[in-house]
Amino acid sequence: MENRLELQKEVRGKIETIRSRDRRYHADAYIFVIDAVEAVLLEIVRMRHISGSELCRGLRTLAAARFGPMAKEVLNFWGVRSTGDFGNIVFNLVDAGLLLKTEHDRIEDFIDVYDFGEVFERNYFEA
Repeated sequence: MENRLELQKEVRGKIETIRSRDRRYHADAYIFVIDAVEAVLLEIVRMRHISGSELCRGLRTLAAARFGPMAKEVLNFWGVRSTGDFGNIVFNLVDAGLLLKTEHDRIEDFIDVYDFGEVFERNYFEA
């Protein structure tokens, strides 16, 4: 338990370092992305690298599950308004050593994966 608390403290510290350089996103947005990475990895059959589009789908699923019809509002409050913002967060986490990337990963992999209004408003209320 103590190791888990130390790890959480270290992660929070690295996120605050990121935010000292890039204030666009709330600290909770970074934690949310890390949680989504873990959730996506738990769903795949064997451990492997996940793509930007796979992560974006996992982020959409987690946001809908945690926040329901308020998902878009929560993400917007955190400064996240598009899947491109998820990409910025991921690459900030990579730079801080909290996530890994391959030579094939690009920030462009996160651009326009889906429209927030479409998936968090229209599709949510039509489902």
